[in-house]
Amino acid sequence: MEALPVLLPSAKMAAGEKRRPLVASAANYADGGRPSVSRSAAAAESEEDFLRQVGVTEMLRAALLKVLEARPEEPIAFLAHYFENMGLRSPANGGAGEPPGQLLLQQQRLGRALWYLRLAHHSQRTAFNNNVSVAYECLSASGRKKKPGLDGRTYSELLKRICRDGGAPEEVVAPLLHKIQCRDHEAVPLDVFRTGMLTCFVLLEFMARARALFQLLEDPGLAVADRRVGQAVLDTLEEALGTSDQATAPVCYLEAGSRLGPDSLAVAMDRAAGGRRPSLPMARQEFLEKAVGLFIAKVKPVS
Repeated sequence: MEALPVLLPSAKMAAGEKRRPLVASAANYADGGRPSVSRSAAAAESEEDFLRQVGVTEMLRAALLKVLEARPEEPIAFLAHYFENMGLRSPANGGAGEPPGQLLLQQQRLGRALWYLRLAHHSQRTAFNNNVSVAYECLSASGRKKKPGLDGRTYSELLKRICRDGGAPEEVVAPLLHKIQCRDHEAVPLDVFRTGMLTCFVLLEFMARARALFQLLEDPGLAVADRRVGQAVLDTLEEALGTSDQATAPVCYLEAGSRLGPDSLAVAMDRAAGGRRPSLPMARQEFLEKAVGLFIAKVKPVS
C-alpha cells in the first residue's frame, strides 16, 4: 500500500503527456533552437545542390545559350546533338581508345569542333568567337600521354575539312591552305586558330558569291561566259578588293567584294561586249579560280 502514492503521480503524468499536443517536439528543432525545414524542402535543396555540384545546372544554362545564339529551326534536335557530343569536350576522355582508337577519337573531336564552328555565322562576331574557343578546347584536350594543346597537324586537317565540306575544290583552296597552315608539330595558339577558321568560312562565302556572279554572265545553254566580259568583271572585282589593302581581317575582303555595285559591273560588261572581235569562252571553273585567287592574294600568311 505504501507504493501507491508513488505510482499515482506517474500515471497522471503519463495521461497528461498523451493529451499534450505535439507542437514542441525536440525533433522539429535545430541545434540553435529554430524550427528545422520540412523534409520536402530539405530534399529539394539537396537535389538542387547536387545538380550544381555535378555541373548539370551550368551545362543546361550553356545549352540554352547556344540555342539562343544559333536560333535553330528545330531546337529539340539541336539540343539532342549538343548533349550527344558533350563528352568529347572533357579532357579526361583524351586517353580513351589509345592507341588503336586514337584515330577514331581524333575524328570525333574534329567532327565535334566542326559542329561548334557552324553553330553561328561568322558575321555574328561574339557567338562565332565563343564557338571558336569551344572548338579549340575540344581539339586541345589531352590524353594520358599528351600535354594539352593544339598541334599543326590537327589544325591543318580541320582547315581542309571546312573547305572540302563547303564544296571548295582542292586545287582552288590549296594556295590558301599553304598560307595559313602550320607545321605538323607546331603549337597553334588560339588567335591563329581563330583567324584560320574565319578565313576559311569567309572564303567559302566569297566563292558562293563568285558563282552567283558568273551565273549573270554565262550563256544558259552553253554554261560558259564571254571571256572579255568575264575578264572585265574580274578586273573590276580586283579594283574593289584593292580598296581594302590596309585591312587585316579576311571579312574586310568580302565586304569590299560586296561593294561591287551593279553600275560598275554594267559599265565593265558593256565596254567588254562592245568589241568587234570574237572572244573565246570562259568556263565557270576558270572564272572561279581567278576570283578566288584575287581573294587569296590578299590573305596574309601565318608568321
